[in-house]
Amino acid sequence: MTVNKEELLNSMRGGLIVSCQVQPDDPVYSMDFVLKMAQAAKWAGAVGIRANSPDQIRMIRENVDLPMIGLYKIWHESTDVFITPTLDAAKEVYEAGAEIIALDCTDQITAEGEPAWHLLEKVKKELPDALIFADVSNYDEAERAVNLGADIVGPTLYGYTEATRHIESPDLREFARMCRDFKDRAFMVMEGHIYTPEDAVKALYLGADAVVVGSAITRPHLTARRFVDLMSGLQNNWREAERSKHNVQ
Repeated sequence: MTVNKEELLNSMRGGLIVSCQVQPDDPVYSMDFVLKMAQAAKWAGAVGIRANSPDQIRMIRENVDLPMIGLYKIWHESTDVFITPTLDAAKEVYEAGAEIIALDCTDQITAEGEPAWHLLEKVKKELPDALIFADVSNYDEAERAVNLGADIVGPTLYGYTEATRHIESPDLREFARMCRDFKDRAFMVMEGHIYTPEDAVKALYLGADAVVVGSAITRPHLTARRFVDLMSGLQNNWREAERSKHNVQ
């Protein structure tokens, strides 16, 4: 698969990328549901899709003509690194039809005992035609990812690492700083904790090249849980369900 990287990035500039993902233990799980979400996103004017696992990526790729950010979530009890954690996983994502591969590029340690960001250089070497989307959790990780040649950088994992687990809202000030410092070297994407169109517009105003929205659009069970959590006096944290591990090996 050969793509013009600059043209692909420009096609997404200023737009909405919809994360269409579903896990086998989700109450809405079905392959048809994943496809319908992606088709609805295109109908609405989305400029790209973010999808998980080779089978879901392949199905969407065959039916929806939009740029694809692919990842492969694989959970292990020994680590919190789950977004495309190995070179083999990255290859499967690419072979399924994703032009863009999302990787955990945080300081977290993988099941193999290496910092997650080590994989970025390996994937760039093995899959030079792919674009790399570095999922990070803070400014320093973003800076390192840019220096290592990531094509796209976003604070996707802000709120999912041990240091940021208590977070429920996006750190817009930190994201704005990332955009000011790195936008001339990487495509900056706001992803994580964006729940309204107004939040997305704020991100664009602060420098985002594009915005990814997932749960607020495509995971109705988590949207409902968010309502229930607040209406019941915050007795339970709905984000525990969002962070839960799935196919643990």
